[in-house]
Amino acid sequence: MPLIKKLLYIENVNKRVCRFKSFVVIRIYCNHHKGFTVFGLKSIFFISFLVFTISLFYIETYAFDEILKLIEKKQVELKDKELFLKQEEKRLETLKKDVDERIEKYSRILLQIENLLKKIEEIKEQNFEHIVKTYEAMPPEEAAQRLSSLEEELIVRILLRMKPKKVAAIMAFMDVKKAATLTQAMDNVVKKFPIK
Repeated sequence: MPLIKKLLYIENVNKRVCRFKSFVVIRIYCNHHKGFTVFGLKSIFFISFLVFTISLFYIETYAFDEILKLIEKKQVELKDKELFLKQEEKRLETLKKDVDERIEKYSRILLQIENLLKKIEEIKEQNFEHIVKTYEAMPPEEAAQRLSSLEEELIVRILLRMKPKKVAAIMAFMDVKKAATLTQAMDNVVKKFPIK
């Protein structure tokens, strides 16, 4: 029950109790004196007033005690919730710190991997450039003979990296069909990846 409803209920119960007490006191006084006199009526009103005043004080004290108990209960609940929230906040801060540390650690690892991959690509590029220069340094007839034994994709990559005059000299010593196939393959690569 909400606090206001509880207080209204308590107040109604206390009013009923007070009315009953007043009625009992009046009834006892009347039975004791066996009749009403002017003095008796005044006494009855005085006693009723006195009982009513005491009852009001009792009601207010009782209601006030109930309100204090409810407030104390709410304060305890609020303190418990506050303590729980502080514990959760500490737990979340610790968790956030742990997650941040892991993110930083994995970011460093990722950066190291990226650097290693770049170095690997650079080494591959240097090795491939070395292969290209090796074929460029060979006499055209010997280069044509050796290139013809390689896979078509690799031949195209090597030829595209050579100087055009050297490529022409090498292709002059190749089989006509092989030279035509390689020319077509080089054209397809240039269309897919235009050379500036």
